[in-house]
Amino acid sequence: MEGLPEMKTFLLSMAGAFTAMILFIVVSLIGLFMLIGIAASSKPPHPAQIVLTLDLNTSYPDQAPTSGLAALSGTPGFIDLLLKLKEAESDKSVKGLLIRGADYGFGTSRAEELRQALKSFQASGKFVIAHSQGMFGASGPSAYHSISTADEIWMQPGTDLMVTGVTFETEFYKGLFEKIDLEPQIYPFYEYKNAPNSYNETSYTAPHREAMEALANSIWNTALADIAEDRGTTPAQLRAVLESGMKPAEAALELKLVDKLGWPEDAEEAAKERAGNDDAAMIDLAAYVSPSKFNSKAPLIAVVGGEGAIVTGGSSGGSPFSAPPAFASDVIARAILDAADDDNVKAIVFRVDSPGGSPTASDQIWRAVERAKEAGKPVVVSMGAYAASGGYYVSTGADAIVANRATLTGSIGIFGGKLALDGTFNKIGVTFDTVSVGGDFASAWGASAFTETQEAEIKAMLKRGYDRFLGAVGEGRGMTYDEVNEVARGRVWTGEAALEAGLVDELGTFMDAIEKAKELAGIEADVKPRLAFYPRRKSGFEALEGLFGVSAETARAAAVISTIAGDERTQALLEELAAADAMNSGKTMAIGPRIRER
Repeated sequence: MEGLPEMKTFLLSMAGAFTAMILFIVVSLIGLFMLIGIAASSKPPHPAQIVLTLDLNTSYPDQAPTSGLAALSGTPGFIDLLLKLKEAESDKSVKGLLIRGADYGFGTSRAEELRQALKSFQASGKFVIAHSQGMFGASGPSAYHSISTADEIWMQPGTDLMVTGVTFETEFYKGLFEKIDLEPQIYPFYEYKNAPNSYNETSYTAPHREAMEALANSIWNTALADIAEDRGTTPAQLRAVLESGMKPAEAALELKLVDKLGWPEDAEEAAKERAGNDDAAMIDLAAYVSPSKFNSKAPLIAVVGGEGAIVTGGSSGGSPFSAPPAFASDVIARAILDAADDDNVKAIVFRVDSPGGSPTASDQIWRAVERAKEAGKPVVVSMGAYAASGGYYVSTGADAIVANRATLTGSIGIFGGKLALDGTFNKIGVTFDTVSVGGDFASAWGASAFTETQEAEIKAMLKRGYDRFLGAVGEGRGMTYDEVNEVARGRVWTGEAALEAGLVDELGTFMDAIEKAKELAGIEADVKPRLAFYPRRKSGFEALEGLFGVSAETARAAAVISTIAGDERTQALLEELAAADAMNSGKTMAIGPRIRER
């Protein structure tokens, strides 16, 4: 018994050390957050001459995260950059923009949206200079397409310019499955619903190849037309040059694919010279804040964003370090309904960037759009890179659908089934036996292949889902079942082809969708609306609370302790927070009317 006091002392010491460690982590996180908040809240005088900068090698989500670590750090989304660039048009201090070109790819649809934003920026009297340290366009023409409209394109000596066409490459597993005796039982509705082909085929089917070739040609031809216009040549001449292979920087200069050769610092000096001041401030577009005054009386447009796979439920739970779903049906549907219930909201812009997902989740979001319209709120969908399958389902009921020419959309179809694994496991000595109660369908999702009855039930369920999808499209687009079926059958279209097929209303960018929402809401063209994001973007303290279970009050209490200790910067932050708390909790941004080139 003599060892018990020592053991007790040891356990108490361990408990104390563990508690101290937890407290250290929490306090450190709070301190880190406070440093981020102080940096974000400090407001130096607005420089007289500004050159904005934008690095296209930086990875941005389509929409700013609303939870997780990314929300804590205030990571902007791609559409935020478009809005900031629009705000900068009316800022007399902003003289121009210096872009670091993407080394590989930027995304076809994003390149199109950014190009249009840059042209509007240029039309307001600002310059755009782009610098490339070489382009290796294995993913297509998007890296070059995104900067082709620049007033000057610089390229680093000794590098190469490769602007390729468009290639789609698909893996097929049927041969492997045959070797391991795995039976895919996945049923597409219909022949153009190509995802199951990876399991059911060894190469492209004729409809699959037809659809992919049409997509590739549309994307390539769109890029060629834009780049040729920007570089003062014809699409045919440009095609001949680009399809002849990689170009060293010196050859690219001779061919007028770029304007100057030089190093990054040379392009920066050129930008400052264009700004008329060698001391012009270089400010990252992601950190730029417009000095324009907030107009609380301006009409309000809600922006709801969904990105990624569409899933049922909410976005809570899981590790604070894992990315939560950004297109969870409970979250997005509630955001649409909240915007519809807000008497101040005049219209809703629903930004969709999704290749699809759960039919049930898609149906829930579709119904929320219907309810918003029933409440008298016009809904305009802005399609990003993808709005296919479930991404199209949630869009189809909108009052207007605006897609980029290169948006991949449609895919009006459905598939389902399973992989029968019993043969595979049998090869390694694993066998299965079954006791099943409750009818033939009770064992449907086991390791063995479907029975004929089960297969018939699965196909009937999928057909009902397909018909419901077509019914929603027909109702939203004013088309009959047969008319929808003609352009559906699982086929993916570009936005340009979808317009011809009657699946979208206009070709345009996110900024065009805002203009369309203004029009449907009866807001005059020259009026700046406020934009309110739904779901509401969390403040830093709220994001911290969601991440680690630390309440906003606790975080503020820690800040008070720091203030008592004499931290003047923290005191300034607290004053900022007090002012922020007194304001409306919804974040808004004012934008001006879009300037179009004729």
